[in-house]
Amino acid sequence: MSKPVTIRVDDELHALLKERAAAEGTTVTALITRAAHDAVRDPRLEGAAEVFRAFVTDNADAFDSAFPEDAPSLLDASGRAA
Repeated sequence: MSKPVTIRVDDELHALLKERAAAEGTTVTALITRAAHDAVRDPRLEGAAEVFRAFVTDNADAFDSAFPEDAPSLLDASGRAA
């Protein structure tokens, strides 16, 4: 069950939120909800995406050698073998 929360933002921020939501094909509510989730997420996850990306970058050649059929250059847009 969701609960309504009322926040007050100035006109400039509201305009920026509406612009961003439109650009992403979503709603202002969805943007704010995502920001709230980010604000309370487990701090142990901070930086995890960057660490993972660095690991993948550093090990891309080894992965491609071990699994040549899954090399990114051979996959289509859906991530399946072309």
